Amino acid sequence: MKLLKIKDNSYNNKEDFSGVRNVAKKVADKTLEQLEKEGIFIFPELIKDADDITKDQMVLKSENDAYRSSNVMGFLGCMDERLVIESRFSAGDHDYFFQYLLDRVLDFPNIIDLETDEDQDNRLFSLLLFLFPSYLKAAMRKGVYKTYILNRYNDSSVRGAVDIAGHIRQNIPFVGKVAYNMREYSYDNQLMELIRHTIEFIKKKPYGNNLLLKVKDEVKLVIDATPDYEFYDKRKVIVENQQNVIRHAYFHEYRTLQHLCILILQHQKHQIGSGSRQIYGILFDGAWLWEEYVNTLIGEAFYHPMNKSRKGVQHLFTGGFGPIYPDFISRNKSERIIADAKYKPVGNIRNKDYFQVLAYMFRFDARRGFYLYPESGEADDLVLWMNRGSTYEKNVQKRDDICVAKHGLKIPKDADSYEDFTARMKAGEQAFSTVFTPAGK
Repeated sequence: MKLLKIKDNSYNNKEDFSGVRNVAKKVADKTLEQLEKEGIFIFPELIKDADDITKDQMVLKSENDAYRSSNVMGFLGCMDERLVIESRFSAGDHDYFFQYLLDRVLDFPNIIDLETDEDQDNRLFSLLLFLFPSYLKAAMRKGVYKTYILNRYNDSSVRGAVDIAGHIRQNIPFVGKVAYNMREYSYDNQLMELIRHTIEFIKKKPYGNNLLLKVKDEVKLVIDATPDYEFYDKRKVIVENQQNVIRHAYFHEYRTLQHLCILILQHQKHQIGSGSRQIYGILFDGAWLWEEYVNTLIGEAFYHPMNKSRKGVQHLFTGGFGPIYPDFISRNKSERIIADAKYKPVGNIRNKDYFQVLAYMFRFDARRGFYLYPESGEADDLVLWMNRGSTYEKNVQKRDDICVAKHGLKIPKDADSYEDFTARMKAGEQAFSTVFTPAGK
């Protein structure tokens, strides 16, 4: 197997991709929206106007004789070629940081090691399985999916269109029954059957029951809604869902769940997708993972509007004008703080990042702002005090009441193992969170 590992947000010579030429050809200069249609699974789902990850973003973008990677991490494969995109904040031969983010945000157990050359496809498949509870829960918030289905009956109470061929086949000589078809609004439809087949498939895995415990209520609803479930119908159910993709915008969570279920159930001999030349893989938005991870650390003290799911929208102006989604707004109204999670090195936080946070601070009468970023070096916090005055009038002075701070969480660089990395991250998290507690003010 041919394997290449690169970092996110990095430049790599095109010559470096000679061993994974097919993967590079399939991916280069294609948008995430195009790759998603070709079978790549994007987490979280691409949503229009999202700030951090957009449909026109590219995994690999050609720039002269190099490829530039973007803000996504994960795994891509084609034939015997594998491309692993690691976090730029990880050091050494192991991407413990990416694994740790998955563990904290999505509750992935430490069995996912994308750096290991052996059995890469099987590890990709494990990623898909562990995504299932999150997507099932998101879809079921809309309620159990219900749609019209065509049922076939053969009885004396005709309630639909007579099925002439079926009637002749079943009721000659006539015995008082009539074959007919009827469209009915039902929970037991092909999509719910697909989800049920996926649940039953996961149950057979060694860790399946523990995985499904996270969504036991949703699983019960699916089982109750599919009384006609038959194991031997799996191939038929997959084909019908491939031919009838959910298209209504309101059910976009179900559309993504449908895609995930098909990928899981089509998994054969450690191969995702169909055809030996098909590109497949799973990609994670690094900025989203970092933001949600930061939320696990400071969420008790902050509101957390979410752009991707359109929750907690705020407005700059009256009348609903200027919708904004600050990453974090402190719950303390007397000493309001605005915090912005930045999945980028401290030196790259500048210009429009300043304008954005200052606008949010002005909107919420906050006097302190923070940029929360992963610190892979030794840089300490940098506090920037707002100026007053004008150079034209030669009266520029530092204000002592408004500031923004670049506050980094130290990422261990030389951990001996994932357990060592986790222990050192826990210690760093305590120091990182202290600044937002009363004792740290």
